[in-house]
Amino acid sequence: MNIKELIGEATEYDKKLTIEQKRPKSWCKSVSAFANGIGGTLVFGVSDDDLIVGIDNPKAMGEIISETIKARVQPTPQIVLKYENVDDKVIILLEVMPGEETPYYYDSDGVIEAYVRIGNESVKASATELKRLVLRGKNTTWDTQVSSYKTNDYAFSKLRARYKKWTGNSFDEKDLISFGLATEDGYLTNAGALIADESPIRWSRLFCTRWNGLNKANGVLDARDDEEFEGSVLYLLDEGEAFIRRHAGKMWRKLSTSREEMPEYVDRSYHEALINALVHRDYLVNGSEVHIDIYDDRMEIYSPGGMADGVQIQDRDPLTVPSTRRNPLLADIFNRLGYMERKGSGFEKIINGYEFQVTFEKSKKPRFYSDRSQFRTTMPNLNYGFDVAHLDANGRDLDAKLCQADVKLDVKDGNESRKNRIVYLIKVNSRMSQRLMAEESGIPFRTLQRIMKEMVENGEIRRVGTSQKGHWEIIE
Repeated sequence: MNIKELIGEATEYDKKLTIEQKRPKSWCKSVSAFANGIGGTLVFGVSDDDLIVGIDNPKAMGEIISETIKARVQPTPQIVLKYENVDDKVIILLEVMPGEETPYYYDSDGVIEAYVRIGNESVKASATELKRLVLRGKNTTWDTQVSSYKTNDYAFSKLRARYKKWTGNSFDEKDLISFGLATEDGYLTNAGALIADESPIRWSRLFCTRWNGLNKANGVLDARDDEEFEGSVLYLLDEGEAFIRRHAGKMWRKLSTSREEMPEYVDRSYHEALINALVHRDYLVNGSEVHIDIYDDRMEIYSPGGMADGVQIQDRDPLTVPSTRRNPLLADIFNRLGYMERKGSGFEKIINGYEFQVTFEKSKKPRFYSDRSQFRTTMPNLNYGFDVAHLDANGRDLDAKLCQADVKLDVKDGNESRKNRIVYLIKVNSRMSQRLMAEESGIPFRTLQRIMKEMVENGEIRRVGTSQKGHWEIIE
């Protein structure tokens, strides 16, 4: 039996060889971190290399664990003790529930410290993290807090324009209160201050740079262009996307009846990434802004603050990470304005936007990184390294032309030649429809359907996904 089978669904866990009674901090700090985070499990009686050594007198040791937590961790978190017999050896599982009265402190003889989970370590909470834990313990968030800014001092023209465009309705003064952007006694919440045209929150800014080369220090010319924006987060979103469009090129090629575009960056993907950066950033971090950095081979969007639940995104499957909203009121406003969904599908949209592109390959899949102070989305340039020698002056694929000519001339081989053409077209664009394949290859549509059906039955190709959103794969 392995450790994962023992702890079940727990995503956070620590292994301890013994219960150190003289040094309780060695494991109590993990109790504090788990309670301050998403919960977790401590496994006593297991070595770092997963060797089961067991615990002598486990019932007595369980009582010591409970008493130590009551004496050392304040407030006392909810825990569950379990005893498991593995190969005639008993280990203790200490399950710590996510707390509702954060922060949970470890008391070391009068020295009180709170801990948080960073990766597989329990580390002392920073001042910013403590502020966040205090807000969570009060069942509130930074964006819902009432600011010192008076509602009458600020305009909301961008909010009104977007609301009218999206809903067809006018945005009234009373809507500021019903949306949670202002209070009845005339003060803005922090979310309202972010949405205001001339946002008074100065660290809510956006820095955009088009760097020269593959890094920030490329010799004679470091940057080709840069912009700095401040004001409403709605303005930051619009200007950030406009900056990306100015510096994101595209290639294209002619098909028989249309033109197929091959953009460097996917608008849907960078739209979602920029919204995530603006909405989910940690606004408790003063003096740090959202950044868009465009290099020759990639674009990086950086925002202050890691994942809201403390996990490291690079250690998780981004498609299965549960949605945790650091600024739920701000997220709700963006949902009402049609910018994002409540279900938290941003990662999926960023990735899927890339996978449906003609020039996509696995090495160019968007990547995500986070630690306790930052979140970064990296979106590769889909056209970087693309061999333009295969395109003619009109952007048409020369190999496709030659291959099509071969099919029309090689009538003796019949289906075999047509199969080669179909295989080539799948390699060019695995999401190309059969109707378009027929147009490009010169193969009659019904004939192409019959040949591809035979190829599927013979194990030469296969269809992955639905007829509308799937793609073809070549079985080598």
